[in-house]
Amino acid sequence: MTAATVHADVVSLRRGWRSLLWIAPLTALWVGLAYSFPIVLASGVQTIALRVFIPMMLALGLWLGLERTDLMPGERRNFWLAVLIPYTLWLAVIWNAAINGVFRPGASPMPLLPLAIFLPVIIGTPILLGSKRMGQVLDAMPATWLVALQLYRVFGSVFLIGWARNVVPGVFALPAGVGDVITGLLAVPIAISLAADTPEARRAAIAWNVFGLVDFAVAVSIGLMTAPGPFQMITPSIPNSTVGVYPNVMIPAFAVPSSILLHVLSLRQLRRRSTA
Repeated sequence: MTAATVHADVVSLRRGWRSLLWIAPLTALWVGLAYSFPIVLASGVQTIALRVFIPMMLALGLWLGLERTDLMPGERRNFWLAVLIPYTLWLAVIWNAAINGVFRPGASPMPLLPLAIFLPVIIGTPILLGSKRMGQVLDAMPATWLVALQLYRVFGSVFLIGWARNVVPGVFALPAGVGDVITGLLAVPIAISLAADTPEARRAAIAWNVFGLVDFAVAVSIGLMTAPGPFQMITPSIPNSTVGVYPNVMIPAFAVPSSILLHVLSLRQLRRRSTA
């Protein structure tokens, strides 16, 4: 490794961590605004913005990644539609169910929220890991994209805001909210460092992905154990009843499985880069 390469790696690392100088204050500003004006979250503006922004960014990123491959235009279009159509239908079904109170505790004899969390992951993971065409896209796509996209995880601070207002129990809100905010804050620094494409940067990105998945495992487990229903094992002093209510329910019902699948894709991409 030459001195110039080492210098470039160090510069990329420093630039990545310096990004926290604007990400952290903006996150704090958003938390303060949402806490001071409850109507901001109650209006569902954040939910609508994220549910529109995330699919748009995924659609754009997938198309740009496909354009970097050697696939024929028709093949690129067909694969893009094969991914985006089921994804959009999934979002529409979950969103409609959430608005109509399907995930509220006691709304149905069978708890549907765990099904909404785990079924897409169970179905999607083997497809994303086994798809040869998806592997071609991941090889052509910069590894930074899938990492930086999860900056939106900072909006998991909604749980911390609920805890501060005494409407969400701390036993759930603190690990879920803090884990999400840390994952979101680190997304851009890790992505910028990953642009150097060094083994150290890839290991850091793998560790970040693992942390994000562990965060979900902890949050979902505690959420199910504290929410009213057949899985409840902990009865907190503040009922954890807002998890199944719109707009908060969109986080576990859609954002969580979506983010898990993004972590799966990122880990597959990093593994392919390391092997290459």
